[in-house]
Amino acid sequence: MSTTVQETEKQFQDVMAECRQLFAKKLHDYGASWRMLRPSSLTDQLFIKAKRIRTLEITKESLVGEGIRPEFIALINYGIIGLIQLKEGFADTIDTTPDEALKLYDLYAHEAFELMKRKNHDYGEAWRDMRVTSYTDFILTKIERVKELEENEGKALVSEGIDSNYYDIINYAVFGAIRTKQPIEKA
Repeated sequence: MSTTVQETEKQFQDVMAECRQLFAKKLHDYGASWRMLRPSSLTDQLFIKAKRIRTLEITKESLVGEGIRPEFIALINYGIIGLIQLKEGFADTIDTTPDEALKLYDLYAHEAFELMKRKNHDYGEAWRDMRVTSYTDFILTKIERVKELEENEGKALVSEGIDSNYYDIINYAVFGAIRTKQPIEKA
């Protein structure tokens, strides 16, 4: 395994650990209140986070004071919530303990990591040479695909399902979090 691939895997795991820590703190504060989100509401939450990143990239100005990286972190956590909701369905009350939620979180975070490793092997670290703004555009495209699939009740003729789009959103957002934490080298 090359040094660059090892670095990617470590950086990915570091970002996921940061996301998990924030997720656990929010579970402490709010419980698993997100269990009440219906699929369309979760998709809209992903949309507003990605749209905010795009706006900040274009305007280069934040009136709220938070930058782009926290939104990538939010996309990762909401992407994992989306995978949980796909499997568990939404609830009318909080029906999941923090410990149960963290176990589910870990399961889907691990699956996202394994997918990234497979794709990174096949694409040869291409993400490092991409523009961060492309991650944002790809995430917005994936969200639009999820909206279409939701309108089609999750049925696709030849396309990947909603879960595949959530995994791609997570992975692009991890790359965005990595790249916005470090100085971006000009290619």
